[in-house]
Order: sequence, then structure tokens, then C-alpha cells
Amino acid sequence: MKKLLIIAVAALMATFCAYAQGGSVKPYFSAEELPNGILWLPSPPDSTSTQFVYDITQYVWGKSIRDTERGQQAIAHGAIQVADMAALFSEPFGLFISEKTTPAIFRLLNRAIPTFRLSVTEPKSVYMRKRPYVLFNEPTLIPADEEVLRDTGSYPSGHTIRGWGVALVLCEVNPSHQDAILKLGYEWGQSRVIAGYHWQSDVDASRMMAAAVFARLHTNADFLADMAAACAEYRRLMGN
Repeated sequence: MKKLLIIAVAALMATFCAYAQGGSVKPYFSAEELPNGILWLPSPPDSTSTQFVYDITQYVWGKSIRDTERGQQAIAHGAIQVADMAALFSEPFGLFISEKTTPAIFRLLNRAIPTFRLSVTEPKSVYMRKRPYVLFNEPTLIPADEEVLRDTGSYPSGHTIRGWGVALVLCEVNPSHQDAILKLGYEWGQSRVIAGYHWQSDVDASRMMAAAVFARLHTNADFLADMAAACAEYRRLMGN
């Protein structure tokens, strides 16, 4: 009963955060309507497994490149606000995305991003996996977030599902730039390993969750209408 209560509270908080992130915009689905990762995702690797050895290896790799240009990129990829993410994905997308310049594309992202994030609420609450920096009691690349995230679950990664989700959505709007968009979406997840906030297996699990949510989104009439409007807007702005 206590575990169910914790999950319910976490789901409510995630929904509140989703609304706060997107203003008054409602996610396309509630957490309960989205694919349940508890039922099909693998559990986080056991500390005695070879998978966890790989997680540690990746953590060490991430720390080794923090003091580089790639480390600076990892800091930027800590963004969670829709406007900030849209701006960062604009370069590979080939068009500046904002609420003012591309309202239809922005509206699509504004509802899709919190929807993707909602799907990892229950797995995070159930597993409550310790984040790398908490386990090793070491600093991260983004100190300002350490206290806020210290007691939150690491598996799967909320930042990763946002980044990979945005990449999947934007690839459908502009498939001609899919490789560049997917490259940033991939790097967005790896940045969480570099920053010390997530294990590699957290990131990998979120990419699977994003794919599942993306498929589910295509059963939602509002999403399909918003996607059609975003594609039409892109074609118009590009003169196609």
C-alpha cells in the first residue's frame, strides 16, 4: 500500500511538472495511459552483473571528458524547458524553432515533451535507483541540480526521454535532416552520463521508452492533428 501511495504521489507531481513546463498545455496522454515500463523494461542492472560493470566504465569515461568542449555541451543538454530545447534542436533541424517563429511546431513539442516525461514516472518511483554521483558521493558537471535530484530515481532517465523524444518528433516533421537530429538526440542522453546524473543503462532504457511512447502518440487524434499542422508549417516556411 505504501509503495502504491508513493507511485501515485509521484505521478501527480510529474503531471504537475508537465503542466508547469508547458504552461497551460495538457500532455497528450496521462501517465496511466502510456506504456508501463515496469511490465516490459528490464530492471536496472544488479550491482554484481557485467551490465553494471559497463555502467561504471561509462561513468568513468564521462568524468574523463568533462573538461572538454563535449563537457560544455553536456551542461547545455541539462535543459528541460521547451523553449530551451527547441532552440538547441534548431540547428540540426535546419530552422529556428520558437513559439513566435514556428507556433505549430512549438505547440507540438510543448505537448509531446511532457508526455514523454510522464512515461518514466512509475519506473523511477518503483526502482528508486541511486544516481552515480550519489552512489560515489562525487560532484557532477551541473552542481546546481545535485540537491534537487539527489533523492529521485535514476532509472530511466527523464532528460534522455525528453531529448530522444524531441528527436523522434522532429524527424517526422523534417525527415531530410533526420541524421543530424538523431545525432543530437543521441548525444542528449550521453550527456547525462558525462554529467554524472545517470548510468548508461538508465539512458538506454529511456530510448526504448521514448520509442514506445512515440508509437502510442500516433493513436492520439490531437497529436496527429498537431503533427500535420507542424509539417504543413515547416513546408510553408521552407517554401515547399
